[in-house]
Amino acid sequence: MRVALFVPCYVDQFYPHVAIATLELLEKLGVDVVYPDAQTCCGQPMANSGFEHLTHGCNDNFVKNFSGYDYIVSPSGSCVLHVKDHLHASDENAATHIRGKVYEVVEFLTDILNVQSLPARFEHKVGLHQSCHGQRGLKISQMSELVAPPFSKTERLLHMVRGLELIKLNRTDECCGFGGTFCVAEEAVSVKMGVDRVADHVAHNASYITGNDMSCLMHLEGIIRRQNRPVKVIHIAEILNAEK
Repeated sequence: MRVALFVPCYVDQFYPHVAIATLELLEKLGVDVVYPDAQTCCGQPMANSGFEHLTHGCNDNFVKNFSGYDYIVSPSGSCVLHVKDHLHASDENAATHIRGKVYEVVEFLTDILNVQSLPARFEHKVGLHQSCHGQRGLKISQMSELVAPPFSKTERLLHMVRGLELIKLNRTDECCGFGGTFCVAEEAVSVKMGVDRVADHVAHNASYITGNDMSCLMHLEGIIRRQNRPVKVIHIAEILNAEK
């Protein structure tokens, strides 16, 4: 199994340690990981802003870099969902193959590797933020508005981590307000939603907020810093890769 690591722009620029943790985690689980070093943006920011017709160059470059692998794995649910739903290219056969082989890291660990145990240890109280793209797009967890049995692939993996205490929140799947370009177009609404999200974790004494999307965690981190809240953010891959 040859797996290509897809690292989104903001992770590459601001949170490279998340990409490193994802790589190390996959290698610990015996995966042969390759990093295509000519990869760039997947085109999601342009598409979200109404300019999907200008993403052809991004799409063709993505196909060029990620063709020929068994799977493509990324620590970003929103970017993965964009590729799954919107990747089209000059070589449409290659694009179709990629759309069916790209996975967010938690998806990959549960759906493809079927991980049953992890050597991770993280002795902290952790709150889980279930991002909208992962929850409603990738079906990583159940939506509370549906009358259906609850599930969370992320929670399942967190329960394998020794020493971790997963806290209960009042609103388990509420949006943080980031929403990509939404936080720019509707700044006040976005901030208020983020403030509420942070407050729920703080009220339940979380030491860390984790999730599948570093973009949402970045939004919450900005609010935490401005309010000087006693909580930190950490990507799920960092916890699953932790050893103490």
